[in-house]
Amino acid sequence: MDEAAIKAMIHRLPSEQVLNRICQTFGALQCTTRLQILLLLQLGPLCVTDIENILGQSQSAISHSLRTLRQLDLVRTKREGRFTVYHLADEHVSVLVEMCQKHAKEMES
Repeated sequence: MDEAAIKAMIHRLPSEQVLNRICQTFGALQCTTRLQILLLLQLGPLCVTDIENILGQSQSAISHSLRTLRQLDLVRTKREGRFTVYHLADEHVSVLVEMCQKHAKEMES
C-alpha cells in the first residue's frame, strides 16, 4: 500500500474523542441488565417500575443501569405525571442493538 493510500485511510478514522465514545457505548452493552433494558425499550417507553417487574431486579440495580445509559445518551426520559418514562435516545440506538442481536443469533447457528 502506498503512502497516499495509508494517509487516506488514517484520515477516515474517527477522532480519539469519537473512538472513546464508541468504546464507552460498547462497554455499556457488556452488562446484561443494560442490554436487556435497551431491548425492552425497543418495544416502547417504560417507567422504572415496569422495567423492575419485567426483569425481576431491584429498583437500585435498574436505576444504576439507567443512569449509565442516560450518561451515554443511549436513553432519554420524559415526565408523564408523577412517573419518569424512559425511551431510546434515537433510531441509531435501536439499530445498534438490533444489529448486535442479529450478529449474536448468527453466531449461534
